[in-house]
Amino acid sequence: MSGLRDVVALGGPVVVILLVMSVLTMAVTIYKLWQFAASGVGRHKVLSEALAAWDAGDAGQAQARLSQSRSYLAPLIESAIQTRTSQALSDRLDAEAGLALARLERGFRLLDTIAQLAPLLGLFGTVLGMIEAFQSLQTAGASVDPSLLAGGIWVALVTTAVGLAVAMPTSMILSWLESRTARERVFADKALRTALMQQDAGSHQASQTKTHHA
Repeated sequence: MSGLRDVVALGGPVVVILLVMSVLTMAVTIYKLWQFAASGVGRHKVLSEALAAWDAGDAGQAQARLSQSRSYLAPLIESAIQTRTSQALSDRLDAEAGLALARLERGFRLLDTIAQLAPLLGLFGTVLGMIEAFQSLQTAGASVDPSLLAGGIWVALVTTAVGLAVAMPTSMILSWLESRTARERVFADKALRTALMQQDAGSHQASQTKTHHA
């Protein structure tokens, strides 16, 4: 804690702002990890087994596997299986899946803003520190002490270091979260298309069988 207080004392208000931004990054990251875990993001084993059973024509097994899934996609796939397929149903399920994915992406804009703004704030603090160092140098007049200038410069550079220390992990976390949601979007589209197309195929086959018997 004493080291942190020293950094704040050296960097001033800019470092305080950057530390607040780092706390926000940590809070958003923890929340997104909890949200992804609660929504079953990335855990597609049970859903894949349900879709495989549906593909094989075993609707009962598909329903049983869906009831065991904690994924936010399970109710949407269940609707696709239970309800007669129509363009309206397909559009509605696409909209609901898009809304669910939008909730998963909530907070990404904040992380992106922090990743872009933190280095600029660090540079801003450095410029302010350099101005202060050169003002001190001017005030000293003829009795210039080189250590005064050197000390002012390294203190000013502290804000740039803190800004980069906040921006780099934030950018990495954001990229990782975005890659997970991108994979989730692909799986959601595939799962819904599989459920709807298989139902269409089953309905078409049943219609042909009924016509043949008639």
